Amino acid sequence: MIIAVDAAHTVSTQRAIDLVAMAHDASHYLLRPHTVATPATIEQVAAVLAEASRTGSPLTFRSGGTSLSGQAVTDQLLVDTRAEFRGIEVLDGGERVRVQPGATVRQVNARLARHGRRLGPDPASEIACTIGGVIANNSSGMACGTEQNTYQTLESMTLVLASGAVIDSAAADADEQLRAAAPELWAGLSALRARVLADEQSVASIRRLFAMKNTMGYGLNSLLDHERPIDLLVRLMVGSEGTLGWVGEAVFRTVPVAPLVATGLLVFPTLAAATAALPALVAVGLATIELMDATSLRVAQTLSDAPAAITRLEIDRHAALLIEVHAATDAELTSGLARAEAAVAGLPLAAEFAFSREPAERAALWHVRKGLYPAVAGARPSGTTALLEDVAVPVANLLPTCEALEAMFARHGYESAVIFGHAKDGNIHFLLTERFDSPEGVARYAAVTEEIVELVLAQGGTLKAEHGTGRIMAPFVERQYGPELMAVMRELKRLCDPAGVLNPGVIITDDPQAHLKHLKTTPTVEVEVDRCVECGYCEPTCPSRSLTLTPRQRIVVRRELAAAEARGDAALVEALRVDEPYESVQTCAVDGLCGIACPVSINTGDLVRRLRAESRAPGRGVWNAAAERWDATTRTASVALTVADALPTPLVRAASSAARAVLGTDVVPRYEAGLPRGGARRSRVLEASPVVRFASPVSATQYSAVYLPACVGTMFGPEGGGVGGDAGAGGATAALLALCERAGVTLLVPEGIDGMCCGTPWKSKGHAAGHASMRDRVRGAVEALGPAAAGLPIISDAASCTEGFAGLLAAESASSRVIDAVTFAAETLLPRLEVLRRQGRVAVHPTCSTQELGATDALVAIARAVADEAVVPEAWGCCAFAGDRGMLHPELTAAATADEVADLARLSVEGGDFDHAVSANRTCELGMTRATGLPYVHVLELLERATRP
Repeated sequence: MIIAVDAAHTVSTQRAIDLVAMAHDASHYLLRPHTVATPATIEQVAAVLAEASRTGSPLTFRSGGTSLSGQAVTDQLLVDTRAEFRGIEVLDGGERVRVQPGATVRQVNARLARHGRRLGPDPASEIACTIGGVIANNSSGMACGTEQNTYQTLESMTLVLASGAVIDSAAADADEQLRAAAPELWAGLSALRARVLADEQSVASIRRLFAMKNTMGYGLNSLLDHERPIDLLVRLMVGSEGTLGWVGEAVFRTVPVAPLVATGLLVFPTLAAATAALPALVAVGLATIELMDATSLRVAQTLSDAPAAITRLEIDRHAALLIEVHAATDAELTSGLARAEAAVAGLPLAAEFAFSREPAERAALWHVRKGLYPAVAGARPSGTTALLEDVAVPVANLLPTCEALEAMFARHGYESAVIFGHAKDGNIHFLLTERFDSPEGVARYAAVTEEIVELVLAQGGTLKAEHGTGRIMAPFVERQYGPELMAVMRELKRLCDPAGVLNPGVIITDDPQAHLKHLKTTPTVEVEVDRCVECGYCEPTCPSRSLTLTPRQRIVVRRELAAAEARGDAALVEALRVDEPYESVQTCAVDGLCGIACPVSINTGDLVRRLRAESRAPGRGVWNAAAERWDATTRTASVALTVADALPTPLVRAASSAARAVLGTDVVPRYEAGLPRGGARRSRVLEASPVVRFASPVSATQYSAVYLPACVGTMFGPEGGGVGGDAGAGGATAALLALCERAGVTLLVPEGIDGMCCGTPWKSKGHAAGHASMRDRVRGAVEALGPAAAGLPIISDAASCTEGFAGLLAAESASSRVIDAVTFAAETLLPRLEVLRRQGRVAVHPTCSTQELGATDALVAIARAVADEAVVPEAWGCCAFAGDRGMLHPELTAAATADEVADLARLSVEGGDFDHAVSANRTCELGMTRATGLPYVHVLELLERATRP
């Protein structure tokens, strides 16, 4: 049910599927909200807070959901600030940046990259963690230490008090605004500061604990560092986890990106040897020192893109340190490397070591490290829940702490426990897997938590270094700080939140067992997704994230369905099954970007395709029959589009709408103005070209590639009749043939090409019979080429079709490489061509398939070769046209492209209008043309125009 919250003029929902989807974050706690509100402005948030304080109604904010300590879950009102608060404004040439809570760290850094700047906090979860979470948890990360964390680099914020008062701390009279809006809070902050400063023991404790990374409790170091109440409040908001107020936007001082970086992996025979090496390594000023124990390394070896430095190891009790040197000049780098190599020379290494400056090698190592938590957690036994703890101790105490932890885990039977983290800062993470569906599992977890608390405090450490206090450590705040500083924190909470409505139970709690309640169980559901740890890395790339569900939410809905069925909750089962088809199945673009972002390569599209295959949706018989008569089917579609183009749009739209009403919106496409006329039959275009040979028995040396032109070019004609408006031009196919002729390249085409397809339409819709039929036809045609095709690259001219052909031919073309036409053009054609006409300013849209195929670099390279300026919008993403998905559900493409449309508008204002817009897939070009109003064409069409004599 959708309702309006009158006091806030905002939208909220109580639908079961939304509540279930939003109940889950990356923590091991699970609470289902009773309502989810989605405000769109700071004023609406202020109204929600004012009403909550007036009525005593608890609420919790959520901007992302990577939270690991249970600080973003609630059984009350959940206020979702992801979708409507994603603004990023670069200030002072990148020296500062203004951001809203829903933007991710990676998105902000992408905007800053052109200025050579980045945010100070550098959490490993940058792909998914949002600025709201960064501020709420005082995020730090791998290189920033305590010098460049959120607390140190945040300049100002627009904050909303529990009363609903809004204050911009950058305003000249901000302190007076706070005094007028909340006089008791204003006076109370000064009183708390005086109280702390008057107690030498309190001052000493704060200085000791905040000399390390420390996110346990509130940031009481602000009481020592600042004086004005507004400045105190701003710093106390950092790390307050939504318990003191809400931050609507913030201004950060950025830090320079090191232009010169060298990375290396030190492998030691034991964890003890690795930690013993830390003092020598810290002393030489390394930018990062990341620890990975033996179990972490074993899991890393299973990842598909693990670098050779890890895969070649024979791991026993080994541990590794990922180290890095940053520099601004060559001389500085040379000096830093010399110091580091001298320190390394005396270490007891178990493998050869060398620094690398090669971007791909460095990226591979960091991809493993940044995805280590979800990768390790993804390898856990099915049905268990992953718990990630983090602590910090003085670096000198790291070795005994790690040794004690290893012994503790062995004693409690946590055989798969791993230890990794930011060794330079004495900050380590350890991951355990537990079954919370049994009393024994909960009791074991309670016992080990108590021992961890005792160990870390005995070593002079802090119980939370990065991930926030949350629910997991709230009962132990007083144990770390003592009764006096605990009393200060309680008074701070009372002053900021007199009604006690902001995220109750987080940081401050009276329940000593709070960390043992609301624990999440993880039922075994489906093999495609059981490894998911709900980290949320997939969400920023998902086309449907602001329309329906994200991949994480599709998975948790399946888990909640299974759990509801197991406990006999028929009402919930029925409610979820009513909404799941549209929310989860019909509006998934199955584009695979989630699998690329996922550290354990879970492609939720695989689940959706199976669900589609298991459904009894109408149209399956028609689609399977079409596979047998694909030539006729594509020509029929072409003729239909040509006829429709000649008729009045309202008439055609009315006819398609009537058919959709009868047969279903997931069966019949919706006709819209702007769809092109039909294209030409492939064989007709090919036969007119002198560079094509059909299944010829002559020597393979005469050919450069086997060519499988995409059938989508037959169904959808080129934009404007072809490059430059050439009447009768054949789009990407004709452009490629013209380019090959100019480059002196000959292509080999299988017989019967008109009846072939990459199989993607059947695969994405779950029509197994049609997919199998097309697979056999394509494989047979390629095999029939005989020796002439052996070893030749196999190419297609639509990226999604190339990806489909790669799947169809995976077992048949071991000696051949299936690559996209843009890769072939960049590698083979471009060096033989001369650009005669520069094409001005060009907008480039990568696709999900160019990402999957590794062809995005080639796409951009071609655009840059012909353009005065080629621009890839920072907010680009899957357009969700997805074959016919964008015609079945136009709202999906509109939602998926909204950020890119806004980014293109910004780029037009900053740099001028675009002369051309290009991509590498015909249906994506249709979707982007519809979304932006720019006429997108295949990049090969632009290359053909630029090199035309």
